[in-house]
Amino acid sequence: MYYIGLDVHKKTISYCVKDAAGCVHQEGRIGSTRTELDAWIRTLPQPRTMAMEATIFSGWIYDHLRPHAEKVKVAHPLMLRAIAAAKKKNDTIDASRIADCLRCDFLPERHMASTEIRDRRRTLRYRNLVMQQMAQMKNRVSGLHMESGVSYDKLRLHRMAYFDELLSTNEEVRDNIRPLLKICRQQIDRAIRLDSTLLRTLERDPLLRDRLKRLRTIPGVGPITALTWVLEVGDTSRFLREENKNIEIIRCAGCQVLQ
Repeated sequence: MYYIGLDVHKKTISYCVKDAAGCVHQEGRIGSTRTELDAWIRTLPQPRTMAMEATIFSGWIYDHLRPHAEKVKVAHPLMLRAIAAAKKKNDTIDASRIADCLRCDFLPERHMASTEIRDRRRTLRYRNLVMQQMAQMKNRVSGLHMESGVSYDKLRLHRMAYFDELLSTNEEVRDNIRPLLKICRQQIDRAIRLDSTLLRTLERDPLLRDRLKRLRTIPGVGPITALTWVLEVGDTSRFLREENKNIEIIRCAGCQVLQ
């Protein structure tokens, strides 16, 4: 078996190929493109196992390499740093360290969800970004009113009818903030429509529909909680230890276990 460590960056990938004894067979650097990966794969010895550190780029590289190796593993970056810390550090050394961790079975492997789940998770996280931006716009609307000394009903401020009424009838709303308030309102309305579209797309997805329906039968679980559970936690069968399975799942979901 040959063990291949990859140090992945935006434009380049450094690699190191070692055998079970730790002898280096190949080292080098290639471009981070599918064309160069295909050409590089044809030069590698077999059988082979590959590993890389989890980055924003590792998803598509993992998917592309998986058919061409016995296994492709992705390492947890913080845990890998603790295991393979070195005073001298460059891309070639990092690739060599990853190859060593892989061949010695020290690699702190992280779970890689299926491509289908990761694609849908991307949609959910984009929806979360939209919600954060909408909250910022709402805070900006409140801030503009407070900066200008405008009296308003906090509970009704972000309702469309009240907002229009405020602009048309409240004399405290000065002309210099009206354009900004309208822009903020447009952004909020756009975010609401986009949120509805994204949630509807995910809820109607055939891959998710049945599991979401079962989760929604739990009291207190709404559409966002159910989607987050399905797409962020993923397949619960990967939690192998039956005696601690529920605790592991709860921690994976980002919750604290109360003894």
